[in-house]
Amino acid sequence: MELILYSAWWCPECRVAKGFLKKHNIPYTEIDIENTPGAAQEVVQHTGKRSIPQFVIDGRWVQPYRPGEGFLYEEMSELLGIVDEG
Repeated sequence: MELILYSAWWCPECRVAKGFLKKHNIPYTEIDIENTPGAAQEVVQHTGKRSIPQFVIDGRWVQPYRPGEGFLYEEMSELLGIVDEG
C-alpha cells in the first residue's frame, strides 16, 4: 500500500493524522502544500477544495477528517486494515 499525506505545518488536523499513522506504524510520504510547488493546486484539482489533511491511498483520495467531527478514526482504521487491539 502506498499512502501519501498532503499537509501543512500549521494544520492541527494534519498533526492528528500523522500521529494516527505513526501510532499504527503505517509508512507514508508527506507532501507539504506550503513548500511543494503545485501541491495545493493538486489538492483542489482532486477534491474541489483546499482542504487538508488528505490521504492518497494507492491513488484514491480520501479526506481523513470531517469538519465538526474531527479525525475519522474508525473509518480510517477500517480503510487501512487496522485491527483494534482493545
